[in-house]
Amino acid sequence: MLDEPLKDEIQAAYRRVLEGLELTPRYGQRLMIAEIARTLAGIEADDSGRRISHEHVCVLEAGTGTGKTLAYLLSALPVAQARGKRLVVSTATVALQEQVLHQDLPALKQHSGLQFDYALAKGRGRYLCVAKLDQVLDGVEDNPTYSLFEQALESRDGDDFHGLVQELAEAYGTGRWEGDRDSWPVAIEDASWRKLTTDHRQCTNRRCGHFSACAFFRARRHLDQADVIVANHDLVLADLSLGGGVVLPPPKDCIYVFDEGHHLPDKALEHFYHRFGVNATLRWLRTLKKSLTELNAALAVQPTLARLLAGFPESIAALEPRLGEAYALGHSLAELPNGAGDDTRHHRFAMGRAPQALRETATALVTPFAELSRNLETMSDILRESLDPDTATGLEREQAEPWLPLVALLHGRALEAHALWQAMAADDSEGEPPQARWLTFDQQGGESELTFSASPVSAAETLARYLWGSCYGAVVTSATLTALGRFERLQERAGLANRYRYQRLPSPFDYSRAVLSVPREAVDPSNREAHERAIGEFIAALGEREAVLMLFSSRAQLRAVEKALPEALAQRVLAQDRLPKRELIDRHRKRVDAGEGSIIFGLASFAEGIDLPGHYLTHVVITRLPFAVPDDPVGATLAEWIESRGGNPFMRISVPDASIKLVQACGRLIRKEADEGRITLLDRRVLTRRYGQALLDSLPPFRREIDGQPSA
Repeated sequence: MLDEPLKDEIQAAYRRVLEGLELTPRYGQRLMIAEIARTLAGIEADDSGRRISHEHVCVLEAGTGTGKTLAYLLSALPVAQARGKRLVVSTATVALQEQVLHQDLPALKQHSGLQFDYALAKGRGRYLCVAKLDQVLDGVEDNPTYSLFEQALESRDGDDFHGLVQELAEAYGTGRWEGDRDSWPVAIEDASWRKLTTDHRQCTNRRCGHFSACAFFRARRHLDQADVIVANHDLVLADLSLGGGVVLPPPKDCIYVFDEGHHLPDKALEHFYHRFGVNATLRWLRTLKKSLTELNAALAVQPTLARLLAGFPESIAALEPRLGEAYALGHSLAELPNGAGDDTRHHRFAMGRAPQALRETATALVTPFAELSRNLETMSDILRESLDPDTATGLEREQAEPWLPLVALLHGRALEAHALWQAMAADDSEGEPPQARWLTFDQQGGESELTFSASPVSAAETLARYLWGSCYGAVVTSATLTALGRFERLQERAGLANRYRYQRLPSPFDYSRAVLSVPREAVDPSNREAHERAIGEFIAALGEREAVLMLFSSRAQLRAVEKALPEALAQRVLAQDRLPKRELIDRHRKRVDAGEGSIIFGLASFAEGIDLPGHYLTHVVITRLPFAVPDDPVGATLAEWIESRGGNPFMRISVPDASIKLVQACGRLIRKEADEGRITLLDRRVLTRRYGQALLDSLPPFRREIDGQPSA
């Protein structure tokens, strides 16, 4: 229950922020503050602070202009502090993360009267590993991890890399750089950065001789003191997949706010996807085999390590022929021709069911990879313990330390191999969506690879159990959470229970300032040539000084329309991929400021995250309804399963998802209260198909012109 002192604290902080920032109170913002405060303050907990009630999540659709960031910070932070919990604000994009960190939180701290500290959370992989930096400075050749493994897979470094290492070391040593990749003034290439960072398996934590100087743990110490932690969806999900409480505080001690929450289900799926490249695995197994002489010379003085090392030749010898069989079987199942040219091909198993022969092969591979994983994990544990001066393992620190990165790296690869073959061999639960299972064959310049993949088709069960079920409280918000005006699609994808609180908040914008038009020129895109011709004719009729964003559903159509434009028109077009996104937006703004016309050609990524308020955007043209074809293995398997149960995957998946994307695309136009303009839809299906009216009804209340005639 929201007690009076807490209610008064939130209301007073809100008044101070409005006064300090000279903001006008917004009805939707006040509703959002009240809804979040009621939900979170109403959570029941036992004497130890553990949540015991189950209505601890609220899901709020709050359109652009609501002021949702200040609303959730003002309402959730006082409740979190009163309950002794940490507030974790998670975003999907870097742009919003930076806004929260560098604008919203400083403004809140300055004007609200609330006392709090905040910090940015990043994974280990974003930070310099001082131990690795030191090894590279001493000479790559002295590090067995590089000499025996990484250099077998990557080209040797040139002077540029070693020059970069010297610069990084000098900047970190003098305190001019805090050791995180994102704050280095120029981009560091992935191949270079991989040699200078670490992961949770390779990291030795407090046993590391460089622990006191560690960039990650310095940041972590700041994190431990923060009341508000700014993260991203990937980091939250990665922390949960490790059991929670590894990088972020334990979920039971957290109140999460997921801004841009509509991205969460897709992000979650990415974390439970397994893949296995046969030839890549054979390469690292052969590299391990070649390394055994040096590994024995360095580590066999320790009895357990000697026994484990002695067993590797037999393990590798048993795996290699089975992997050869898996490659041949996969090649046969996918009906791949011999000697194919440069190509990438996919072969999906219907309903996610791997053929019996493949399941038998997978079952035969599960046990040896499980054994290999266990042995490498035991080796890692012994090497890690050997770094502790208070633990006697029979191995000196100087003997153990150089080998831990290699063994930990191989352990990670063996674990992933085990997970894939386990997923490939598993039986799917009766009545539940199956896993998607497929093969990918890559042939590039004479080099070939066959990759086995498996993925859940829904992250709902995992999110329900490990996120919503384990956290103290949560807020999910975004400008677009409903599909066709309802929350059911999000509930289905994100595992959100019916008992949670759901609300669509009113927008502060007057949508009658914009016109939604379906002109006579709109045609059915199934006639590709007629559709492209209609788009070209529509562009030719645009005003010379219009600021236009034209959204395409395919790169091929974008290029075809661009190519067909007369030279004079083509000069007004700024096409996605021809320029970096930031430069394209800058050029567009300069043209508009100069009184010239400018037309941006963009794909789906430009339908979300582009912010061009006022006169910088007065016309959004949507060339085609944003239906996604479920032809990827995960989407196709889910559609197949729905159809097998008598459902209609188009109406259950494609139409609701198109509704969300259409709302997002239309949302590019009205970014501020005074914005106005036109949205044109050049797809006639919105008038001729039975789903069309539902899509139109899900849009904000724009004024409408259908076939050139204003609607009542």
